[in-house]
Amino acid sequence: MPRQAKSTEQALPEQTLIVDNGAYSIKAGFATPAADLDESCKVIPNCIARGRDKRIWIGAQLEKCKDFGEMAFRRPVEKGYLVNWEAEKEIWDNSFFDKDAKLKCNPHDTNLILTEAPNAPQALQTNCDQIIFEEFEFASYYRCLGASLNAYNNVEALYGSPDNVLSSATLPVECFLLIDSGFSHTTVTPVLRGLPIQSAIRRLDVGGKLLTNYLKELVSIRHYNMMDETHLMNRVKDTVSFVSSDFSGDLTKVWKGGIGDRRKVNETAPELVVDYVLPDYNKDVSGYMRPHDPNLSSKLRKLGASGNNNESVEDFMTLGNERFVVPEIIFSPGDIGMKQVGLPEMVMQSLSKIPTGLWGAMLANVVVVGGNALIRGFVERLETELRQLAPPECVLRVTLAKDPIKSTWLGASNLASDTDKLKDVLVTRQDYQEHGSGWLARLFANNPNK
Repeated sequence: MPRQAKSTEQALPEQTLIVDNGAYSIKAGFATPAADLDESCKVIPNCIARGRDKRIWIGAQLEKCKDFGEMAFRRPVEKGYLVNWEAEKEIWDNSFFDKDAKLKCNPHDTNLILTEAPNAPQALQTNCDQIIFEEFEFASYYRCLGASLNAYNNVEALYGSPDNVLSSATLPVECFLLIDSGFSHTTVTPVLRGLPIQSAIRRLDVGGKLLTNYLKELVSIRHYNMMDETHLMNRVKDTVSFVSSDFSGDLTKVWKGGIGDRRKVNETAPELVVDYVLPDYNKDVSGYMRPHDPNLSSKLRKLGASGNNNESVEDFMTLGNERFVVPEIIFSPGDIGMKQVGLPEMVMQSLSKIPTGLWGAMLANVVVVGGNALIRGFVERLETELRQLAPPECVLRVTLAKDPIKSTWLGASNLASDTDKLKDVLVTRQDYQEHGSGWLARLFANNPNK
């Protein structure tokens, strides 16, 4: 962790705002005692959206939206990096500074902990620092990678160790490997004594956004044109997707056969094929998944074709290999022509950049966070493939974080609860004004492992 040189001791505000500024959502809240952590963290959509009625929705306002049809999204974070502060300031104002903001605060009396993606361009980092101190005027500030904040979570408890391991004396965690699969990308970061090993960080350009776009293309070819229904297809992906433990076998099961040799998929793979009933925004009816029933599907199609209005007709899609072909890209990017290795191979590439003496500790403490980690079968598939690649003498433990979405925020809250450690990492606005943005950039980049 960087330490700041201070000519005089400065009293820090008691209130600390933690902002895990993700590409899809912002996880934000004020640092609080451990008992209230889950309630303190708010998940806010990190976007500005425009509906088909031309109405504009900013951040948390989307919670009140009932019609997501043909909604267009503008996101301040692209490819993992915050590139559009004009849009981000609108979202932050709505979330933190407006009169009715859920997390309203006075930046002059607030410390800020802000996350960033690995290997962010220096120009973007400098721009971020300037906006935090010169426009928002926060009292003090710490910018860091999300992986380093996860080191302040009770990692040992994830593997069945006693919960009392967590204490300020034992944190940060000595050694673990963090896999963060989010909206923009998937990163592999070895962390040692709370610091990321920069030379070993690896990035896979596959995230939730790419998966959703790929699903949109498949569905638009096979069912309905969904290219303008980003929100709906993201919901469908989250609901129906799973990572296959036998990709080739499942693909064979759902194959409908060739010309003259058609097969009924519901008879060969009933557990793989489902129907997704599309939402009806006019009636405020949400979409949902149900088991595939070929008889019901045939009846509903006939009703729709006959124009019979006496019985309700549902719009639905029958999904088979789409359910597992889409998340398979994380493990096999070459399926769509990407020149990158899959996630398990990328983990081994990352380990190859650190001393072999650390391999055992890293492989024994693999923690998975991010929205894609919630896809059913993700962790199990990752562990299976890593076992095949890892040295046989190494113990391998892969686990899902207690809350994959809020994990980074929770770690930051644990850090903020230790006043001495918090003082070590925060930089005050007074020091920034005295030394400048170049000094601050060098300070936050002061990583002995780099």
